Amino acid sequence: MSYPGYPPNNQGFPGQPGMQQPGSQLPYPPYPGGNIGQQGLPMPNAYPPSQPTYPSQNPYPQVGQYPPHQPAGQFLPPSAGSSMYPSYPPQASPYANNQPPSNYPPQASPYPISQPPLNYPPQSTYPSHQQTSSVYPNMTSGSYGGGSQAPPQAAYPPISTPAHYQPLNSSPAQKKSNPTLRPANPFDAHRDAEILRKAMKGFGTDEKAIIQVLAHRVNSQRQEIAQQFKTMYGKDLISDLKSELSGKFKDLIVALMTPTNDFLAKEIQNAVSGIGTNEETIIEIICTASNAEINNIKMAYHKLFGNDLEKELMGETSGSFRRLLVSLCQGKRNENTFVDVASAQSDAQNLLQAGELQFGTDESTFNMILCSRSFPQLQQVFLEYHRLTGRDFEDVVKSEFSGDIENGLRAIVKSVRDKSSYFAKRLNESMAGFGTNDRALIRIVSTRCEIDMVEIKNAYLSMYGKSLEADIADDTSGDYKKCLIALVVG
Repeated sequence: MSYPGYPPNNQGFPGQPGMQQPGSQLPYPPYPGGNIGQQGLPMPNAYPPSQPTYPSQNPYPQVGQYPPHQPAGQFLPPSAGSSMYPSYPPQASPYANNQPPSNYPPQASPYPISQPPLNYPPQSTYPSHQQTSSVYPNMTSGSYGGGSQAPPQAAYPPISTPAHYQPLNSSPAQKKSNPTLRPANPFDAHRDAEILRKAMKGFGTDEKAIIQVLAHRVNSQRQEIAQQFKTMYGKDLISDLKSELSGKFKDLIVALMTPTNDFLAKEIQNAVSGIGTNEETIIEIICTASNAEINNIKMAYHKLFGNDLEKELMGETSGSFRRLLVSLCQGKRNENTFVDVASAQSDAQNLLQAGELQFGTDESTFNMILCSRSFPQLQQVFLEYHRLTGRDFEDVVKSEFSGDIENGLRAIVKSVRDKSSYFAKRLNESMAGFGTNDRALIRIVSTRCEIDMVEIKNAYLSMYGKSLEADIADDTSGDYKKCLIALVVG
């Protein structure tokens, strides 16, 4: 078969023997009775009249070689400077007006064949009928087409997108921080050190002045105040505050005066020391932290306690939960904001295969995806999973896991969707029931007030129908309550 612009089979361009344009005359006359076979015997002519009939054994005459039964003088060795092949007069085009007939094969397009849209789900993103029939009984055997076609919409149960799934360009995972506590401007560390010295000098303590300064400065400014205090008076500010204050108010003020990474490292050390382990504290800190936060906490932990945080956690935990914490401690989560829909579809399919579509659960697949993908990418994965199954991914985690690993994975899922809602729930749990988990309340308020406390307050009001300040006021008292509310209100 030949195409425009290319010579037909066994043919070529003018000036080359045995390679002619369509319709041109042959360089050799046909042999009587057909071609000459390999044994020198005549054989039927295997070529149509328009094709060459020279022997297949010698398709291209070379210098000094001549076809059988041809006079040697017809092809003579070329003289010096001349071509080894005989020349032929130019041939006229075999087509009228130099145009090929309409049934002539079209020329291949220089551009690749158009591909389906990039967002079209590949075949691998949909489970086969054999895989899903036991999970979704309303899928019939005829639900899926052959080849790479995606299953029709009727193959899935009628589903609606949950309210907490939002467009990625406005998702909570991508919102900028909205703190209640911002750097004081103007800021004078010398003057603040004088106010604190006066508040603690003599008989009694002016707690109101302490709250007025420390609850309205960010952590970095408090560190400058502490340094200025030591420079001016030769005393450690935290030590003076501890000696002048008491109770939960003292604990809150010390938390505010401690560098954030050191404070969180101490909270983890407290969670793993002694009898038993406070896994909830570890999950709250590690499972919600960014790469930079995890690496800073690891350095602070080593500086304060001389131990490696990862090894400490490995010694205090076990099983799938330990592997989850080790993965997160690497601080290597992809933090790119770009969302790859095809990759999200593949991850959703892999999670489906690792959980619902098999007996038992492949924890490593959940661990790999939830610990390495960026938060925007994970949000797309959860959305694709819902499109495949009609199930909320957090409900899937609850059904496939239990214990600490379940709580850790759910903390990641909640952080991906809306970290402020996760911390709002943690704050409510710290004040719910009899008594108050003051350590958790202090930790969340003192650290999140510089990050996203405005969003946490809004989420709290939406989730529980009551303001965060009101619940804090009901559960705490005295200067402790005043300082907490000052941090929350801003």
